[in-house]
Amino acid sequence: MYLDEFFTRAAGRTRISAEQASRFAKQVAGDYNPIHNPDARRFCVPGDLLFALMLSRFGLSQRMSFRFLSMVSADVALDFVENADGSLQVVDDNGKTFLEVEREGEVTHDPQVVENFARRYVAFSGRNFPHYLKPLMEAQGVMFNPQRPLVIYDSMGFSMERLDAADPGLELTHSQLEVNGKRGDVTLEFDLTSNGNVIGHGSKKLVVSGLRDYDADAMDAIVEEFYRLKAYYETTA
Repeated sequence: MYLDEFFTRAAGRTRISAEQASRFAKQVAGDYNPIHNPDARRFCVPGDLLFALMLSRFGLSQRMSFRFLSMVSADVALDFVENADGSLQVVDDNGKTFLEVEREGEVTHDPQVVENFARRYVAFSGRNFPHYLKPLMEAQGVMFNPQRPLVIYDSMGFSMERLDAADPGLELTHSQLEVNGKRGDVTLEFDLTSNGNVIGHGSKKLVVSGLRDYDADAMDAIVEEFYRLKAYYETTA
């Protein structure tokens, strides 16, 4: 399985080290958010890794919704649970829930279909910053704290007409940022496509904390650092 190098499994539980999580963020998602760096003070496992692991274990359903309830730290023992009603959860030994998933409709367990869908979505999701967020923040005249940029994955969901797309595509169709004091709620809507035809729709919600007035110079420095890290990783990985 393509995800094998990004987690370890022992005694029926899944653990994700900081190094594994960071490599997934960079290698698969193209996500250079510093919160996924192994030495980050507030390190967390990428929500997209939990998403991909869920699909690999329980398959891809026509309609799915994901709610990220809490950040996962490194090396936490996780259980991926299927409940009697078909809903899914990621929980720890203390019963704390990190992710809840609702699903409906047909399900495919075809490994290639599931992997291709997960890869496409994760690559789309990894473009949150700077591709999607920077223009939204600039237009609203706000930005996150350049010393501690905090963008949290809140939820996502999608609905598809069919599950046999061998090479699915995801295209951003609408984006918005709603500012409420120092908090910003970002909504990204997307189409799911196959051979140029729309076969579904979805949306993703992010929360941006610690908003302040937009500073073009500070934002330019953040974007420059993003591409520096990207270039460095691509040449050293």
